[in-house]
Amino acid sequence: MTVKAPSKSSVRSIRGERTVAVLDVGTSKVAALIALVPAEGSPRVIGVGQRVCVGLRRGLVADMEKTEAAIRAAMDQAERNAGIQIEEVFVNLSAGGLDSHVASVEIDIGGHRIAAEDMANLMAAGRARIDPGARSVLHASAALYTVDGTHVAAPIGFHADRLGMAVHVVTAETPPIRNLDLAVRSAHLGVRTMVASPVAASLACLAREERELGVALVEIGAGVTNIAVHAGGQLVGVATVPMGANDITNDIAAAFSTKRAHAERLKARHGAAITSPKDNHEPIDVPPISDDDGAEPLRVPVAQMIGVIRHRLDALFGEVGRALTAMGFVGPQARQVVLTGGGAELKAIADFAQGVLGRQVRIGRPRGLTGLPEAQSGCAFATLGGLALFAAADEPDLYHVRGGGKPVIELPGQNGWATMLSKLKKSI
Repeated sequence: MTVKAPSKSSVRSIRGERTVAVLDVGTSKVAALIALVPAEGSPRVIGVGQRVCVGLRRGLVADMEKTEAAIRAAMDQAERNAGIQIEEVFVNLSAGGLDSHVASVEIDIGGHRIAAEDMANLMAAGRARIDPGARSVLHASAALYTVDGTHVAAPIGFHADRLGMAVHVVTAETPPIRNLDLAVRSAHLGVRTMVASPVAASLACLAREERELGVALVEIGAGVTNIAVHAGGQLVGVATVPMGANDITNDIAAAFSTKRAHAERLKARHGAAITSPKDNHEPIDVPPISDDDGAEPLRVPVAQMIGVIRHRLDALFGEVGRALTAMGFVGPQARQVVLTGGGAELKAIADFAQGVLGRQVRIGRPRGLTGLPEAQSGCAFATLGGLALFAAADEPDLYHVRGGGKPVIELPGQNGWATMLSKLKKSI
């Protein structure tokens, strides 16, 4: 009889580690990451991959073949780095009309001490209140619990007449979910879970105390800008603005009649959100859009290009401000904004946003992972890092979206409830 040597994955399993794989499918790039999740401690990155993607428009799959190719190439690179083969992934959804609402539910306890069975009944009642209509549910998590009208962190063990819960539900349009699911599966990868991009980026960039005090995360991607509002330690609202860093590039290309590739390089090298005195006197050469050898480059001051950038940023942060107001992010608990995403790498953008939004603004970068390469540690990889943290946490959800956007409604099994109740008890 031949005895096979244990594979790398089985050895890691013996050591109490499990492997998770994630895909950030964005308008400009696809990034893949494979990490080992120990029983305790931070996930450890063992493989990353990245490829340019031209198959998406505004975060939506527009060319299935090109999107599939980018996904396959990025994951192949990550698998080679990690030395293992991946079968299923956590993947983000950055567009598709992301929206959220809060569903409240309350059940009668009759004065006795709250037990696991009561929590099961509460979860079932909360799940029954979720009605996405023609949309699909990405996330449904308890935003807060109440015991006879008083907010509590974990109800287990309290005596009460009424037990309540507010469920924060994140939804998206169903066709974009199905198209992204098809693109990933066409690359021979199973979809474990789809995660809203602002949910993932928030995990990577926000501190716990920020979420408790009140904070808005603004993720500026290439094609869309996602917003996530947190209060009382919970996610309470998401919104999407169909505008991103590529719009700045396109504005520069149109204003100076140059190719978008040239405009992107000029933005990265000389772009800023605020001008300095020297920008009025420092010229830059803008290559012509024509390939004619006789065409001369256009020479303009840096300040002129920054003026084009600022015009677009005015429009972008104007929309962000209106979205924040619509989500109720106002008053003394709405003082902090965190910018992330590739667009947040623009010089002085935090100062510009602070002036427009009238709030404190800082730049957020992914944290909470060990072994993350320096090339993937910038703002543009906040969603990638957050996906790994989401996968590592493995939090229970009332309503899951599986492959193809099909809602699957089920109570967690006995082990699932044991995990949930254990986490609840630890927070008491």
